[in-house]
Amino acid sequence: MRDAVDDFLDQWKAQRGDLDLDAMGAVGRILRLSRLVNGHLKEYFAQHGMETWEFDVLATLRRSSRPLTAKELAASVMIGSAALTNRVDRLVARGLVVREAVPGDRRSLHIALTDQGGELVDRTVQGHVHNQRRILSGLDNDATDELNQLLRTLLASLGDTR
Repeated sequence: MRDAVDDFLDQWKAQRGDLDLDAMGAVGRILRLSRLVNGHLKEYFAQHGMETWEFDVLATLRRSSRPLTAKELAASVMIGSAALTNRVDRLVARGLVVREAVPGDRRSLHIALTDQGGELVDRTVQGHVHNQRRILSGLDNDATDELNQLLRTLLASLGDTR
């Protein structure tokens, strides 16, 4: 079986046969896969009146089971504080999250789900899990486990650890 990456690797081999292209092939496939997966996720969340980032923030709050500070939330969703402020503002405007004072610290705020935000996440997450399974339907369970292990190893090697 061939994919689109094989075509550009063949072109490189024809022009520069001296290059080791294994890493280029892997990175190219990761990038193409990321775009394709993001497209499927975006389509699913749009059907539920959300953008992918909105689900990411809401789901982070839901799975944490407690309100989070802006710093904790930003670290979990891997965005900067300015972008997070804008996103939280938008979620507050939609009535999905609230900012609450941190007891004993007048300068800090917790971000918490509203009942409406929690209900939206709960309504959406099961379908999201099914959508992810559909996206990976080309792999059986053993292959999915192997992919998870390989990706975990690669992420850790690049410093993406707790």
